[in-house]
Amino acid sequence: MITPPYLKKGDKIAITCPAKSLPGDITSAVKLLESWGLEVILGDTVTASHHQFAGSDELRTKDFQRFLDDPSVKAIIAARGGYGTVRIIDRLDFTAFLHQPKWIAGFSDITVLHSHLHAVCNVETIHGQMPLNVPDGTKPSLESLRKALFGEPFDYDYESTPGYPGSARGILIGGNLTLLVMMSGSISEMSFRDKILFIEDVGEYYYSIDRMLWQLKRAGKLSELKGLIVGGFTDLKDNAIPFGESVQEMVMSHVGEYGYPVAFDFPAGHIPDNHALILGREIELTAGKNRIGVRFT
Repeated sequence: MITPPYLKKGDKIAITCPAKSLPGDITSAVKLLESWGLEVILGDTVTASHHQFAGSDELRTKDFQRFLDDPSVKAIIAARGGYGTVRIIDRLDFTAFLHQPKWIAGFSDITVLHSHLHAVCNVETIHGQMPLNVPDGTKPSLESLRKALFGEPFDYDYESTPGYPGSARGILIGGNLTLLVMMSGSISEMSFRDKILFIEDVGEYYYSIDRMLWQLKRAGKLSELKGLIVGGFTDLKDNAIPFGESVQEMVMSHVGEYGYPVAFDFPAGHIPDNHALILGREIELTAGKNRIGVRFT
């Protein structure tokens, strides 16, 4: 995998909206990034609106392309997720980006970019907090984003509910479960073979989570993994007749036969404590009975 150059003070970074429109300003996020010594440029999409999107597909494409092609911009941070990145991904030209790779950061709908950049460009990306979420983000999660961007070392060690114990080493892939399943069969689909998969989701029905896990299992994706990390599954919905299984129970039943380590409660996803992960980077996963370790190698 290609590692983009890490940021340093004085570097220029861009904020753009490849998906849904912003509900308000992102002043607090700009101030935070500036406090890290960065020069922040706002794309036209930050204040644009077209139906639910941050401007038309054409505008969002043009805005993102502008920053991909600008060699003075050292990182691109998506202002928010929502829905819409898939509508522009095939319009983007990554030729200049591949000549001068830069960090692209975000989560949720930005999983489309993570998956595409890994599958097509072989470039590392950052799954982490976005400007919309900065006001509610915990200090440790925001600090983890800074460390990821500036190339400072960071690892994770935390208490967890029991999963499947063991240790594994492999390239970290993943993101939002719904978006990962949506990439299936497209040019943007990542290889799952010998990878450690991270998944999270928000606002889905319990049965839908189960259905997506069945999709990955029947496609042979889950059996190819070396390990699985489960982050936040928040604001889930149920039917009048309850589904009857928790996310943890679903995951355990789907992957228990494979024998690799499974870690729950990872602090990432649609939660205030959304810690950064470098997707495309090799990690060492250690899952104990009640404790999880994630080390970037």
